[in-house]
Amino acid sequence: MSQVRVRFAPSPTGFFHIGSARTALFNWLYARHTGGVFVLRVEDTDQARNSEEFLNLIYDSLTWLGMNWDEGPTVGGNYGPYRQSERAPIYKEYLQKLFDAGRAYEKDGAVWFKLLGERTEVYDDHRKKAVTKVANAPAVIEDQIRGRVERIEDEDFVIVRSDGNPVFHFVNVVDDIAMKITHVIRGEDHLSNTSKHVELFKAFGAPVPVYAHIPLILKQNGPGKMSKRDQGALIEDYQKRGFLPEALVNFLCLLGWSPKDDREKMPIAEVIRLFDLPGVNQSNARFDEKKLAHMNMSYLLELPADRFVALARAQYERQAATPALAADPAYFREVVLLSQPKIKALEELPAYTAYFFTEEFSIDAKVREKVLAKGEPGARLTELAGLLATADFSTDAAIEEAIKGLAMIKGLSFGDYQPVARLAVSGTNAGPSITSLFRVLGRDRTLARITRFLATL
Repeated sequence: MSQVRVRFAPSPTGFFHIGSARTALFNWLYARHTGGVFVLRVEDTDQARNSEEFLNLIYDSLTWLGMNWDEGPTVGGNYGPYRQSERAPIYKEYLQKLFDAGRAYEKDGAVWFKLLGERTEVYDDHRKKAVTKVANAPAVIEDQIRGRVERIEDEDFVIVRSDGNPVFHFVNVVDDIAMKITHVIRGEDHLSNTSKHVELFKAFGAPVPVYAHIPLILKQNGPGKMSKRDQGALIEDYQKRGFLPEALVNFLCLLGWSPKDDREKMPIAEVIRLFDLPGVNQSNARFDEKKLAHMNMSYLLELPADRFVALARAQYERQAATPALAADPAYFREVVLLSQPKIKALEELPAYTAYFFTEEFSIDAKVREKVLAKGEPGARLTELAGLLATADFSTDAAIEEAIKGLAMIKGLSFGDYQPVARLAVSGTNAGPSITSLFRVLGRDRTLARITRFLATL
């Protein structure tokens, strides 16, 4: 069998959509699973809407997600150029082949593809005019996901517009032939185009590639396909929010495919080993942002310390969190590693850790009201301040032991001191353990904050 050659063919007319990323991923996975070639081909013939900015965004997004292409722009290959805007001579040559074979003709300024079969003039009530119907045999597609699909093309169709620009169906097929594409893996919404493409392949005397139409990604809420306007649809947003590319790729794998053992979190090498087209579902996949967030959190938890700190710093820079960026590097590292088990996404870090880097943090009014309504919080905080003035701050365990000792003497529990202490030093009721909080802030800052808070009671 010849080597598998698949392609991802985006148009640089907008931001990079999660559906496009999933299509690219399934092609990339199949190429890696079979030892084949992954081709990146840019469909940039729409001059009015194309943008180099959007094209670079496609390159950056694919690279960020780890989908390296074997042939295409920036890397080259034997079947270039890989941008349709640079392939006009090739389209002209193939168009002439159709004219020479009697399979193309001009009408109303456009070039039409001529179907084979007996032709009959009929009046079309919907279009209010006579049209030529062709008694054409159905195109049979043995789709690797959808199964056997039969569709009939019974009318000639335009392949070059009156303005001289070739139509998508024509250039798509010509490029697949010229680039020796063996498998076409694309969204189910393209299934309706496939009969036209099969007719063109046959007219050129070229082998029809193996087709696999993958299910659509549905909106999180409500009916319909996920569009670029829907929340969570753009890959660029996940980069800005500090999502891990490996978590997003793992999540995208599961939108329409799953291993037989129902596992979800898997290293990419394992996905490559298991991925195959028969394992792709026919039913559409619904986007689930909560599931993606949970996947991202589980990957964040496992990150090595150095990588987590580096990614955290990049996130603080994106969010212009100046006090944190100005902090001592060792202190910054300690704070973000303390927060690693607690956050769902890197974008949460600057707000979650703000009180570590400034003395001008706000006190949550609702939390304050709730904490001060129970027991004798002022008395507890005063007792704690006295203890912490001389306590051992070297480890979390030492601080915890000291507070438990105080609680025992007073006939109380550790929990009687914790809420008001956390409120005083952080302004909120959530965060790392209170003992870690004291240790990292240090004795002087901890006591200064408690003293300031006591003055407000």
